[in-house]
Amino acid sequence: MINPFFKNHGPYKIDKLLKLSDINNNENFFKTKIIDIKNLITATNDDISFFHSKKYESFAFKTKAFFCVTTSKLSHLLPLTCNKIIVDNVLIATAKITKIFYPNSVTDDFDSSVKDISKTIFKKKVKFGKNVLIGKNVKIGKNCLIGHNSIVESNVIIGDNCSIGSNVIIRNTILKKGVSILDGCVIGKKGFGFFPDKEKNFRYPHIGIVIINDNTEIGCGTIIDRGSLSNTIIGKNTYLDNQIHIAHNNKIGDNCIIAGQVGFAGSSTLGNNVMIGGQAGISGHLKIGNNVQIAGGSGVIKNISDNSRVMGYPAKDFRQFIKDNK
Repeated sequence: MINPFFKNHGPYKIDKLLKLSDINNNENFFKTKIIDIKNLITATNDDISFFHSKKYESFAFKTKAFFCVTTSKLSHLLPLTCNKIIVDNVLIATAKITKIFYPNSVTDDFDSSVKDISKTIFKKKVKFGKNVLIGKNVKIGKNCLIGHNSIVESNVIIGDNCSIGSNVIIRNTILKKGVSILDGCVIGKKGFGFFPDKEKNFRYPHIGIVIINDNTEIGCGTIIDRGSLSNTIIGKNTYLDNQIHIAHNNKIGDNCIIAGQVGFAGSSTLGNNVMIGGQAGISGHLKIGNNVQIAGGSGVIKNISDNSRVMGYPAKDFRQFIKDNK
């Protein structure tokens, strides 16, 4: 399970799981018990997964999932050991299955369990401002600071020597050592994941967490969404400026520097030592290599290889951009 905080309500027998998900399937599957739902990479022969785009063909070919929700056009790309569940809309079917395993992951209402920090075990351990609230299942390390009006909701682990600013909300998050979260950040809330389904939008459960590694700084007003079927991860010694949005499942490498108002769509991966100028936009499901420099205001819609310098929309090689715009 990728999120140690959400309770998995499984296992389920596959026939019951499909019935609860309103999935009609003509295959006569054995009444196999399924432990969890995972992505193609992490799934084992006790799990169900999903495969919705040929972009993930290399992962599909190697998956160890015992069952996989997919389409008739993609099913031949899965290994013979994987039982195919054919549907018309993979993402909606996957969302329904995920909701059955993790019914508490769909909504993000305010945490009614929080208490004033002065009434908790942290009152003598943490230096804190006024009106600080702490939820259940929270761990805080040594030499930590929490500013005024901040809320550490349930299911948060904070390492040693961390600094949390004022007016911050954190949930479903692990902060490693020496992390600084500046004022006004919201970290670990659900992402912007939903799919149109006839006359309504079907909300996708987010069962992942946010992991922020050692000695990283998160600037004021930045929003970091927790993952859907994987975790959102920020590498060590990475610095984020103010008002950045990082959507679900993004993986940001080590020693990155990202300027203000940069936006990341979901499920992209950045390498190490990446520098991004202000107000750039990174589309979803992309791979940005190591030592990449992206100029401010650029729009990245394709993968970028190691050691590249790009700018413009769509982002292209720096020298080519200058040549085209003389």
